[in-house]
Amino acid sequence: MAVTGDDASVDPAAVRRHRMLFRAIEKRRHPKLRRSDITVTDKAVVRRATKAAALGNAMEWYDFGIYSYLASTIGKVFFPSGSDTAQLISSFATFSVAFLVRPLGAMVFGPLGDKIGRRSILAITVIMMAVGTFAIGLIPSHAAIGVVAPALLIFLRLVQGFSTGGEYGGAATFIAEYAPDKRRGFFGSFLEFGTLAGYVGASGLVVVLSGVLSQDQMLHWGWRIPFLVAAPLGLIGLYLRLRLDETPAFQKLEGGQVRAAEDAAAVETSATADLGEIFTHHWRPLVLCLALVAAYNVTDYMLLSYMPTYLSDELGYDTDRGLLILVIVMVVQMCVINQVGRLSDRFGRRPLLMTGMLGFLVLSVPSFLLIRQGSVLLIGLGLLLLGLSLVALLGTMSAALPAFFPTHVRYGSLAIAYNLSTSLFGGTTPLVITALISAFHSTLMPAYYASAAAAVGVVAVLCMWETANKPLAGSPPCVETEEEAAELVQAQSARPRF
Repeated sequence: MAVTGDDASVDPAAVRRHRMLFRAIEKRRHPKLRRSDITVTDKAVVRRATKAAALGNAMEWYDFGIYSYLASTIGKVFFPSGSDTAQLISSFATFSVAFLVRPLGAMVFGPLGDKIGRRSILAITVIMMAVGTFAIGLIPSHAAIGVVAPALLIFLRLVQGFSTGGEYGGAATFIAEYAPDKRRGFFGSFLEFGTLAGYVGASGLVVVLSGVLSQDQMLHWGWRIPFLVAAPLGLIGLYLRLRLDETPAFQKLEGGQVRAAEDAAAVETSATADLGEIFTHHWRPLVLCLALVAAYNVTDYMLLSYMPTYLSDELGYDTDRGLLILVIVMVVQMCVINQVGRLSDRFGRRPLLMTGMLGFLVLSVPSFLLIRQGSVLLIGLGLLLLGLSLVALLGTMSAALPAFFPTHVRYGSLAIAYNLSTSLFGGTTPLVITALISAFHSTLMPAYYASAAAAVGVVAVLCMWETANKPLAGSPPCVETEEEAAELVQAQSARPRF
């Protein structure tokens, strides 16, 4: 644009150049959306995908749940020497061993899931989990083969942990990429519905066996039954997963149809998830995911895995009665968790996550004071307060976490962040709490530990961005109907252009 004297004359060529520049900038910020880019979901397929992912997750937590609920028995079978406390610590140490290799499993299965597909890797992980759990039920006792027994137990726990490293990240990615954007919270909540179902199935089976069998029968062979049940569950999960196609987001990525906007520049994505890229280019969401998962898993494992042992070994409460109360609390959680998912779609992920974190921060100590009173009513009330705080996290987290990462590294990034955090903080929770109680002689240590984790979670939620009702990063919109797709294209066409 040229200016001469008092009169400003406009250079047409300069104006054209400026308009072209503004159009280029606008194009990068808002790439042209075509109808062919938008995914219109098939309701039946979305339900099948959700069911397949949730069942695999249920099996994962069934596997870990039965070990937690039988920790005292397993300690006597495989670590017979020493006091009851030493046996329990040895049993929980073996429980924690599986979590040491989960990050390794994530680093192997996660990038493979981004490279060859979510479906194939999820089929592998569900089989490995089933085989590992089933084989634990076949290990001879320490009395029969000596130190080889605990060595085999540790090896199979490592197999379980390695396979689980690819499970949650893949299952959450699978559902998130199939679900329509406006209902991702609702469908994602079914993943954690599977978590609760796995725990309920495990605890319910242990309660039934403990009621039917004598202590001697449980010690000699009854404990094996829940582990052997894993085989048919694994076959069912494999069948459901192999019936599905790859997620729409991965198919479009694989075909080179998706363009992700990063750093104000549109870049063509590929199906290769490189670990170096994850740690160098996506470290901010990685750290955020680590913090959220740490807070969430400490509270999760404290309530759902450790609580039966706490009630029986620390408070001297009847094991079966404590388990039954926890089962009732988990059934209540199952009844409301999908509504929590709906609420996160309506009000956003951050308000629901903040509610859960503040619930643990404020209510952990009062809840444990109620639990320590020993009556059925007060124990139930204390567990329910913790359970409702946890369900606000359970019903929201599986939709919030996958949205932090772009499609081409989603599986790998989420698997690594989730399992690294779970390995450091989640799986070690029973062991750490048991050691803290032993060191400080206070039965309120679980409450303090949960409160500290929740404080970290509050900070993490304040730092996160809202992802509800938005397309996944690196993927075009996903809607339920053709009308919604047409409205999106029309809305973008109506945007003012330079």
